[in-house]
Formats: sequence, C-alpha cells, structure tokens
Amino acid sequence: MTGPEHTETVTGASVPTASIVLAGSVEAIGAGAYVVDEQGCIIAANARAERLLGRSADDLIGQDAHDLLHRGPQGQPLPRTQCAMRQAFHAGRTAQADEDYFARSDGTLLRISWLITPYDVGGRHAGTLVVFHTPDHPQVTDPQPEPGAQPLSELHRLALLAETTAQLTSTLDVDEALRRLVALVLPRLADWLVVDLITERDEVWRTVVVHADGDTLTHREDLQGPMPPVPEESPMPLSRALRGVTSNLAGPQTYQGPPDSGIAVEQRRLFDATGMHSAAIAPIRSTRSVLGALTLGRDENPAAFTPVDLPLIEDIARRAGLALDNALLYQRQRKVAETMQNHLLPQMPGVPGLQMTVRYLPAPDASQVGGDWYDAFPLADASTALAIGDVVGHDLEAAAGMAQVRNMLRAYAWSQHEPPSRIVERLDEAIQHITDVTMATTIFARIEPAEEGHWQLSWTNAGHPPPLLISRDGLARYLTDGHGILLGTQTGTRRPDATAQLPPGSTLVLYTDGLIEAPRSTLDEGLDRLRQHAAALAHRPLASFTDQLLRRVRPAGNDDDVAVLALRVPEA
Repeated sequence: MTGPEHTETVTGASVPTASIVLAGSVEAIGAGAYVVDEQGCIIAANARAERLLGRSADDLIGQDAHDLLHRGPQGQPLPRTQCAMRQAFHAGRTAQADEDYFARSDGTLLRISWLITPYDVGGRHAGTLVVFHTPDHPQVTDPQPEPGAQPLSELHRLALLAETTAQLTSTLDVDEALRRLVALVLPRLADWLVVDLITERDEVWRTVVVHADGDTLTHREDLQGPMPPVPEESPMPLSRALRGVTSNLAGPQTYQGPPDSGIAVEQRRLFDATGMHSAAIAPIRSTRSVLGALTLGRDENPAAFTPVDLPLIEDIARRAGLALDNALLYQRQRKVAETMQNHLLPQMPGVPGLQMTVRYLPAPDASQVGGDWYDAFPLADASTALAIGDVVGHDLEAAAGMAQVRNMLRAYAWSQHEPPSRIVERLDEAIQHITDVTMATTIFARIEPAEEGHWQLSWTNAGHPPPLLISRDGLARYLTDGHGILLGTQTGTRRPDATAQLPPGSTLVLYTDGLIEAPRSTLDEGLDRLRQHAAALAHRPLASFTDQLLRRVRPAGNDDDVAVLALRVPEA
C-alpha cells in the first residue's frame, strides 16, 4: 500500500502577459527606454521615451524600432547593414554608442547616446532593452569615484536595474530568484555575494555565500547556515540592515573589536574566511516587512565600495525583496493548497491478494486545488470498491465538490448492494439537488477474486477516460465498455455495466485526463502515448511502474492536476 505523493512544476508567461509587467519595469528607468521582441518590434516603452520621441506608447508599440526611429546624421533612413544597434541586437549582445540619431514624430532629429542589452520578457521569449538619453535631456551624472574605482556608467546602471527587475519578477521560486540575483551581480559589481534571510519564525539563515573568480562561481556552503538572533540595539552594519534601518559599508576592521552580539562573531568569521577587504550591506525589504540583508564584497577587486555605490545596491536589494516576497507568498499558498488536497484524498486500504498504489500531482498554479480524486474501500460483500473522478473546475469550490461526490459515492456503495451502474445513477440524481457540482466524470468499479488467480472487475464509466489493462507480457488495451455520459447532465438515461477478467500479473490503471491531455495534441495521441509507455513498463514493480508512467506520459505543458490509481494482480 502506497500513499499519495506530490510534485510541482512552474509555467512561463506569454509575451502579451509579460508586456504588461514590462511597462512597469521600464518605467522605473531614469532615461528613455523601450523593449523590443525577437523581431525587433517595440513591446513596451516608458514615459520618458514617449516625451523624448514625441510619440505615445500606442504609436510605438508594435512598430519595428529600427524603421520607425533610427536615422543617419542628415535624417536619412539608416540601412540595416550599417546599423550597429541592429547588428548587436541580432548577435544577442550588449553594445552602446555615444552618438547616434532617432527621429521624432515631428520629423526633427534627436541626438542620442544608447545602450542595448538582452532582456528577459518571460517564458521562452527573448527580448532586448534599449536605453537612451540625449545631451538636451541629460541624466543625473555619477559623482566622481574614489581613486581606483571603476563604477558602471549611468546607462549601464539603468540597464542593470531594468534587467534585475525583469529577471527577478519572472520567477516564483525562491531558489531560482536567488540564483538569478547571483548571476546578475557577480562578477559585475562584486567578488562575493551573501544573502541572509529572516525565516517565518524570525530566525536568520545565511542562505547564500558565493564567490566569483572570473566567470566561475563557487558556492561556499561551509559558510552558510543558521545565524544568531538580530540584536535590537546593535549599531553594526549587518544588524542594522537586518532590522531594516539602513545600508552601510563595512570591512574587516569593522568587526575586529569586542563583539556586541553573536552576529558580529559570524561576520568576523565571514571576513576572515573570504578575505573581503570591503563590503556593502543593504536591507532586503518587501512592502510588508524586512526579509533579510544583501552583502556584496570585494577581495580581488582593489577598489573599495564607497557611499556612491550604495544607492545602486539598495535598488537591487529592493527589487530582490519584492521578488522574494512574491515567491514566498506563492510557496505558502501552494503549501496550503497541497495540505488541503492531501487531507481530502484518502489513504488506500490493504487488499489481500492485490497490490495497489496511488499518485496525485497538483496543478502547477499554487492557487489551484483541483477536483481530481481517487478512492478505494472495502464493501460489505467482501469485494473492494475502486473509484476515480474529476469535478469540473480548479478552485476551492471544485475541491469541496469533489469531497461531496466522493463521500456520497462511498455511502451509496456501502449501503446499496447494487451494480456499479445503479450506484452511479443514484449519485447523479443526488448531486443535482444537494451539491453545487455542475459536471463531473467518474469510474466506479468493484473488484473481487475469481477462479485460478484471476480477479473480476465490474464497472461503469460516467464520461471518464477509459481504464487501461496491461498483461504481464506487455499487451495493453483500453476497457472501453460500460461507457456513459458524464454526471450532471440530468438526462435520466440508464447507465451500462461492464465486466472484465484481470489475469495473474496484469496491471490496471485508472487515471484522470491531466495525464493524457496536452495543448495542440489530440486525445487519441495522449491515449496512444499512455498505452505505449505502460506496455514498456509492465515488468517494473508497481510503485516504479506508476512513478515512471507519470514522468514519461504527463505532458510538459500540462496545467491540470493528475490522479492515478494502479493495481496489480500477483503472479499465479
């Protein structure tokens, strides 16, 4: 007997959906900015770009950026073969130019400097960010850096912030968000990156410690782990950041004096182990609370961080906080949904002479608790009832309706000694009057021992995908008899029954449509895929058979939950 198991997936965004997010992302850039898709057509632009170009977003969106904007110094159309921006765009690399020309809506020329860089627009789609400004509309200039420092240009800063926003807001996985943060920052800004996160129990955990040696990233797991509590009054930089007070600069000398807290001891250990000579530490905040602190450190780079660097690091930490908060909320929501689904789905009974296993995989969307269900329970006549079904919908109402249907089916099956068809007819009559379920599918079956090691299966099918029977020799066939219309149609028609013999060593698979349905594929293609893989796996132990079947057959783009009930008749 095997209980339910759970896995999870994530899905990507489409370009139209992502464009709405992009509009907000580029708006925060302090220069003219727009994003183009893989064909070079504008899909988002900020207000400053509209003002500089004298064109509204409606005039820009959907237009080929090169044809609409790019001009030569005399205002003539610029051939694509002579366009450095276009060449970098096709090569998918970052590039910049100090002097170029864009056409405004009134025909006048705008002398500009520009930078372009690849830009994630969500899902499988690639994009490019274009940031530009003009001497007539100067940006805030960088203060003079300390000797030896090599700060990012203003355009590079703006591009980095825009890329950070796009990269971090396009995932709802905490680990993936942290991985992307590391890739964005190292080695561009620092040699070391450290993230300390505050848990739900207000404990601090040093979650990430990564060193960049050129393009090689090394994770220092020996420096990760639990941290002492945050002191309430400590003036030390990390303690202040974890309280959300302010960002600060730090170095080895900062923590050489007598420690005022356990965190100060850990910070001294960090500086000693990493060799950092300079660090900048900023709070990671959400709109609701302080989530932790971001530390960027330098050991090989001789330039120390200065106060000039803090605003950029604070902006990166702020964007990381918003992304991590969304990811944490998503994970909590998924946990609640899965916990609820776990309690709704039953454990399987032990049936002497049979092997039985079940699996349930939730829908990728954490907000969706599904209507898929399975059940197996002993009946008064010593047979065993089997059921699988799917209530229409992916929400709490569907989950509640699923529980009602399952419980009513159990009650009717136990109390009424009737064929499966009559039990399901009673169920159909009841759900129309005492539940909010509009439509549902189900297979209800009885299984009991027969002669010479065989088992007899009798069932009725209310609009559900047919059971699959696989012999021990790998012959697989669908049990298509006993098929009737789904529940909730109120037709009042009689439902058919069917019977089949399950020979020794055979495997029976009941499943929901999430296992076989996929976008741009027919149902027959899904059924063929299931039959083919089930036949190939027939020799596997039942638990391995079921796991591999899910792994191989469930479509990669599936957005539905999946329930599977598999049983095997032992060899004679």
